[in-house]
Amino acid sequence: MSVTTEPGAPLAAQRSEPVASGGPGLRERAAQRDRLVRIVLPLAILASAVLAWEVLVRVNEIRHFVLPSPSLIAGTLVEDWSILSVALGKTLSITFAALAMAVIGGVGLAILITMSKWIELSFFPFAVILQVTPIIAIAPLILIHLDSTPTMLICAWIVAFFPILSNTTLGLNSADHNLRNLFELYGASRWQTLRYLRLPAAMPYFLGGLRIAGGLALIGAIVAEFAAGSAGRGAGLAYRILEAGYRLKVPRMFAALLLISITGILIFLVLSLLSHLLLRKWHESALEREN
Repeated sequence: MSVTTEPGAPLAAQRSEPVASGGPGLRERAAQRDRLVRIVLPLAILASAVLAWEVLVRVNEIRHFVLPSPSLIAGTLVEDWSILSVALGKTLSITFAALAMAVIGGVGLAILITMSKWIELSFFPFAVILQVTPIIAIAPLILIHLDSTPTMLICAWIVAFFPILSNTTLGLNSADHNLRNLFELYGASRWQTLRYLRLPAAMPYFLGGLRIAGGLALIGAIVAEFAAGSAGRGAGLAYRILEAGYRLKVPRMFAALLLISITGILIFLVLSLLSHLLLRKWHESALEREN
């Protein structure tokens, strides 16, 4: 591209500046292509694995009570949906109730811990003990004293509680020390410092712990259901897996397991979306890079 100027024009006007044609458009198309690859590539690998599974079962004529094919599992999921949906609702109610209890208890105790060193020294070791004790060993002991539903709720709460407590405590303690000194300099109370400085600083840490706790709450509910099912009590998906195993209904076992996996994935995706929506306008972890 040539630019003509008059002889007396300034030197800056005589220079030819390259025009960026389609720069933002190219970046947008590259971003769209990257998002498409992130979705298509895992789905293609998953579809290939499922297809290989189907071919393996059909070619080797494996009996359905040994290894059912994906098509049979999908058909069983549709056929037994009336049974599995009720069990799914039971498992989800336990999972979300335990997660809500973990959020309330974990955030509340984290605030108290950061406000008082004595509370941290008194209660944090017990939270660690609950975390490192295998939940499969606790569930049968709780079943001796309580019904199946409270047992599942307690077990799911135990495993979901510690990630929220530890991450939120770390976030509250990670507030910038210079800003904390500035708040003290201007005479802010402890609660004002907590509300306007420490809680916003802890939000990304809390949301990270929430994503972890969502999956752990589901795992805790399933483990407790296995313990309750072995004792003859329970109605969730894990109980249906045990029941199908006793009756040699292996396709139903795989269908229930598929529902558990899909539920865990959806919980993680929903909590990840919530984290993105809450952080996208102000925190570095969710902001898009300009270059």
